[in-house]
Amino acid sequence: MKILLPDSLPLDPTLPDGVDAVTYDASRPVPPEHRDAEALVVWGGSREHLAEVAGEMPNLRWVQSLAAGPDSVLAAGFPDDVVITSGAGLHSPTVTEHALALVLALLRRLPQAAEAQAAHRWDRRIGGVQPLHPEGAVTTLIGARVLVWGFGNIGQTLAPVLKSLGATVRGVARSAGERAGFEVVAEEDVEAELARTDVLVMILPSTPATDKALDARRFAALPEHAYVVNVGRGSTVDEDALLTALTDGSIAGAALDVTAVEPLPEDSPLWDAPNLVITPHGAGGRPVGADELVTHNLRALVEGRELRNVVER
Repeated sequence: MKILLPDSLPLDPTLPDGVDAVTYDASRPVPPEHRDAEALVVWGGSREHLAEVAGEMPNLRWVQSLAAGPDSVLAAGFPDDVVITSGAGLHSPTVTEHALALVLALLRRLPQAAEAQAAHRWDRRIGGVQPLHPEGAVTTLIGARVLVWGFGNIGQTLAPVLKSLGATVRGVARSAGERAGFEVVAEEDVEAELARTDVLVMILPSTPATDKALDARRFAALPEHAYVVNVGRGSTVDEDALLTALTDGSIAGAALDVTAVEPLPEDSPLWDAPNLVITPHGAGGRPVGADELVTHNLRALVEGRELRNVVER
């Protein structure tokens, strides 16, 4: 049995007897001489390259994406009998770090501090003696109401961190209930929840159902002091509506690690939007525990057991 490993990160899974690993160039389609492989690990390649080989690997039984959201693999068109597994959980620690950094940057007004530094100005509006809860603004996680829309592995890792800093955290998912000890509201009730939200963190996957999920109507539901942070997928936020909300001051600010088009075009008006922090899709990019996941699923495949993180199609 042959498994193909991408060269886009160092991988060294434990191979069962009879399994050979071949490293391939992740920046190009799988070469013809290796399209006889039965297992394929994907990380960092393009959707077009996957689509080029999706129907050209007759022995393929399993594709392991190391991305939390396997939308590129799903869009490539692999046959229905090929099992696809995601990298859910591999990015929870790093995306949590980044999401927290963006939330704190907004609350503690670091963009304004950077502007003042560039102008060599000691800005007393954001320093010195300050009220903990100023009128009409949120400047701390202490007592802040945080809503995490997309309450999977990453959301459930982020929520207790936010709680430990004093925030009240709720999740949003397709169905209401409780997950990881946190109250979760259903997506159909999200607008009522937005009205009492200080910080909205978006961690939604890219699907037809989530396209522009945060639209003009839902921006309007947020209080004027609210902040929005997106570390999920760029397609889930209506960027025109975001630009309008920032420009007219109907929200206090936002931070995007993802955009609908990546890289964000140089002429995008988002670059100059007021009170907007942009990072270049840097929250993840470093899967933690990839070797263990690949080893587990490879052994499960060989032994005929259920694989972890199977994606429903």
